[in-house]
Amino acid sequence: MNWQHFIAILHGEMASGAVGSSVARLIAAALLGGLIGLEREFKHRAAGLRTNMFICFGAAMFTLLSERLAGVPSDAARIAAQIIPGIGFIGAGSILHTRGLTTGLTTAATLFVVASVGMAAGGGLYMTAAFATGLVLVALFTLGHLEETFNIKLLMSSYEVTGASVEEITNEVNRILESHHRMMQNIITGNTGQHLRLQFDVDGCSREQKELLQQLKASAVLRSVTSLGRVDHE
Repeated sequence: MNWQHFIAILHGEMASGAVGSSVARLIAAALLGGLIGLEREFKHRAAGLRTNMFICFGAAMFTLLSERLAGVPSDAARIAAQIIPGIGFIGAGSILHTRGLTTGLTTAATLFVVASVGMAAGGGLYMTAAFATGLVLVALFTLGHLEETFNIKLLMSSYEVTGASVEEITNEVNRILESHHRMMQNIITGNTGQHLRLQFDVDGCSREQKELLQQLKASAVLRSVTSLGRVDHE
């Protein structure tokens, strides 16, 4: 290998300024994707910090490569356009249908937007990429809380109750749920030898979930009531 020729090529790239510009775009994409990924990581989503960072970085990288390697401008647009179906394939894999629930819709949408942020950073549109990242973070942090505060969104929550028998527990829980016009979902039972445990999910807004928990705890039939938290649809 002619090392002098190789060094001369590197020196030429550095002198042209293309390397510095490319590195700056890739770093910006990694940072912006990482910011969105941190929010997903804090909420314990499957697509967290590394996933969002890599998708944003990869979208920026493909955008750069399509710009640098394409022979004609139309080729550059065609190469970059393939990012969209590729991210759609990943997003579809994050949507799960389990126990009658559909989860991962927000995660799939976030991955789609993160890829667009990476493309903007890869194209040198720093302000556009930064603004989009800020808007996504505001939506992820605040809109969910507003939906709960104003009882707009139906939440699926899990509960565990104990009692003497399945029939006794079921009748009591159904009696309480009747006033809310709700039904138990995804029921699981277990016997410890001392008492019977029953876990179930119920949907309802934040206010209804609080009222339901209070009514369950006030029941004289149920020995113990535990709220297991939300079953997220995001």
